[in-house]
Amino acid sequence: MEGRKTALYERHVAAGAKIVPFAGYLMPIQYHSINAEHRKVRESAGVFDVSHMGEIWIKGEGALDFVNRITVNNASKLQTNQAQYSGMLHENGGFVDDLIVYRYPDRFLLVVNAANREKDFAWIKQHAPSGVEVKNASNRITLLAVQGRNAPAIVQKLTDTKLDEIKFYWFREGEIAGRRAIISATGYTGEAGFELYVDNEDAEHVWDAVLEAGKEFEIEPVGLGARDTLRLEMRFALYGNDIDETTNPLEAGLGWITKVNKGEFIGRDAVMQVKEKGITRKLVGFEVEDKAIPRKNYQCYQSDTKIGKVTSGAWSPSLDKGIGLAYLDKEFTAVGTKFELDVRGKRKPARVVETPFYKRPY
Repeated sequence: MEGRKTALYERHVAAGAKIVPFAGYLMPIQYHSINAEHRKVRESAGVFDVSHMGEIWIKGEGALDFVNRITVNNASKLQTNQAQYSGMLHENGGFVDDLIVYRYPDRFLLVVNAANREKDFAWIKQHAPSGVEVKNASNRITLLAVQGRNAPAIVQKLTDTKLDEIKFYWFREGEIAGRRAIISATGYTGEAGFELYVDNEDAEHVWDAVLEAGKEFEIEPVGLGARDTLRLEMRFALYGNDIDETTNPLEAGLGWITKVNKGEFIGRDAVMQVKEKGITRKLVGFEVEDKAIPRKNYQCYQSDTKIGKVTSGAWSPSLDKGIGLAYLDKEFTAVGTKFELDVRGKRKPARVVETPFYKRPY
């Protein structure tokens, strides 16, 4: 197999992980069972290596105005040490990427998707005005996600930073197991927890410390397979599946992060045109009323009429049923609408449901 190795690659191999190429990296897809790892996060805690994500620093006198021009959310509303889910659009309104924006006193950190790191960096650099510095730090940073109801208690053992003072989508700089870290109350699972940004040279030390601190909660390393089923249960979008260069924020259900009244930003005119004309399709959640597992690109029908296609699908370990996301023609998107899924030539009944599919009980 070819691909980059994260600073934790040897730890994954030693733990018996199944390694697969993903976004240019050799990543652990699972250690034991995707379903078991999924349930571990839902019921206690797990730790993920997501170091393949990209980190891009933006600083300079015009940094705020620049970040506001290239992202759809309103970065000027961010306070220092606050984070924001956002997106970047092409002029035609399609997604360059979705991302998280972190505000520091004098700069911004943009955390972008693994598969888009180099593309995003080049796109951001291309649009940067003189006086704004854009720096790609992706290859120097290890990112761990400690997720689950017991995750805060585990991380608190390793730091003097008062974690209960870090609200959801806020962050602090501090130390984890004696190593410098960004401690961010973010994640991609719908559970409590923190994402920890550390230097590559500190990665193994912090990984080992998290697993040791989590022993009383039976914490386990978790692969990207369970990360996908966890995010799907929460209806979190996945770039390349649910959003891409051909989708706009309004049809993807991301109008809530798209602040058209904040002023000009790249892609705003295209979004306004969609807003005026109305969307023709919409991303919805659905469940299969059979034992079938929906997969990406499965076609959706009502009688002989094709009404859309699946973008993400899986068996939900929490709900014990097949769930998915699909773009359906607008007239078929109301909750409760029934349709059929073409599963390898056989029609399976499905219906549109409210999302998120899973709501945490604590």
